[in-house]
Amino acid sequence: MDDLWGSAFVFPQEPPTSHILVRAMPEQPLQNSSGCLRSFTHLTRPQSLFSCTTKSHSTDILLSKSKPNQYQFSVGGNSSLYTVPRSLGESEHVCASWESTTGIVGFCFNGKPWPREGLQKGYVVDNKASIVLGQGQGGFEGEMSSVYMWDTGTTTSGWHRPRATDPRKCPSLAGGTSPMRSWARCT
Repeated sequence: MDDLWGSAFVFPQEPPTSHILVRAMPEQPLQNSSGCLRSFTHLTRPQSLFSCTTKSHSTDILLSKSKPNQYQFSVGGNSSLYTVPRSLGESEHVCASWESTTGIVGFCFNGKPWPREGLQKGYVVDNKASIVLGQGQGGFEGEMSSVYMWDTGTTTSGWHRPRATDPRKCPSLAGGTSPMRSWARCT
């Protein structure tokens, strides 16, 4: 598949069978990462939304919900927690970003940034990675859309805002308009 812009993935049942696997093919190890997605679920238990798995770590980068109003962003096994307002009957747009050189982590909920924190300064993620949506720690049941990932960190303003129009024009943190992954080559 080349582009699924405007589409939503529906995870009709809990894993292990419901998930999306994206084969990432970066040329170099990942030292920075930013990602955004929109999700809509009725679940109140812990659930995995997005993970980057490598041969050495099953969740090198992980974005999950540990409670209905709490997100967890993990890099290399260390985590930051973010308590957000509880959404009832609405989708949630989240973005998370990490820079290896500084260890700075950014998190945004529905376009609003939370205070930055430090996490895993100097850590590097192997370039032989797979991106998994909806499977892992708790799994996911519901709808997921507007999933983007960039290979840069939090240095550019505006990266976290939900795009109401064409998300393909979402700014890349590298300065262009193309995300590193935009539902390309999903299997």
